[in-house]
Amino acid sequence: MSTVTFFGHRDTPKEIEPALRLNLINLIENKNATVFYVGNHGNFDAMVRRQFEDLSKIYPIKYYVVLAYMPSKNDESDEHSILPEGIETVPRRFAINYRNKWMLTKSDIVVTYVTRNFGGAWEFKQMAEKSQKKVLDLFHT
Repeated sequence: MSTVTFFGHRDTPKEIEPALRLNLINLIENKNATVFYVGNHGNFDAMVRRQFEDLSKIYPIKYYVVLAYMPSKNDESDEHSILPEGIETVPRRFAINYRNKWMLTKSDIVVTYVTRNFGGAWEFKQMAEKSQKKVLDLFHT
């Protein structure tokens, strides 16, 4: 079984969603991916979540939306939302970074959509490569 996480730009174009779906199906059917972690900020994360809402009806997978902040009473939350252990002790300005590191340590495979060499998505793609995780970059496929 493999665990997968995702890092991509907030402004990822919706045109990549079909390629994202094909790659997710390939990971599930051919790489034994069964557990998925995704954030909740920006277009890329939203596309990933949409695909899992659909794919979880077809495949026996588990996906988790990993929150960076403690939800308030007004926040939308569901059975797929989780908080990483220890996030409650992290200053708010470091919470996304902490959450992303947590997801990275839990994963065997990292799916990215990185088009520029700066920003959080790029930094975490670099960390994944240095950690010798298998990285699937949708921008270069």
